[in-house]
Amino acid sequence: MATKKKPIAKSASVEKNIAVALERLDAACTEGDKAVAARSKIAKKLNAESRRLNKKRATLVKRSKVAAVKAKADPSAANRKALREAVTELAATRKALVKTRAAKAVNSPELKALKAAQRQANAYGKAIVQADKVLNKPAKKRRTRARKAA
Repeated sequence: MATKKKPIAKSASVEKNIAVALERLDAACTEGDKAVAARSKIAKKLNAESRRLNKKRATLVKRSKVAAVKAKADPSAANRKALREAVTELAATRKALVKTRAAKAVNSPELKALKAAQRQANAYGKAIVQADKVLNKPAKKRRTRARKAA
């Protein structure tokens, strides 16, 4: 059974494919830059939030220990209320900290992958620019050396 041969590619088709590929690479570079900037901003915000909540949690742990000691020594209504408030606020802070850590755990690998893809796309772009410079150099003119008569 005869198989249909693939036609030989035309130069216009090849050049069009190269142009489309370069446009897509350029688009990937710009989209990657935007995505990395956005994810970095989110990561910075999450790190600040996490730091703030960790400090608050440490303060509340100390406050609840002090309130527990006071409530044990003098179980008045004010001391018990202070202990209850410290424990409640500590629980809320821990809950918020868990949410922030979960968001960081999701954002961190995505940001890492985006940065790697961005580096790759930018490296390809730089390499293509260098190759274009080499390919588009004008041909050097060769000088003929004068031969000495022997």
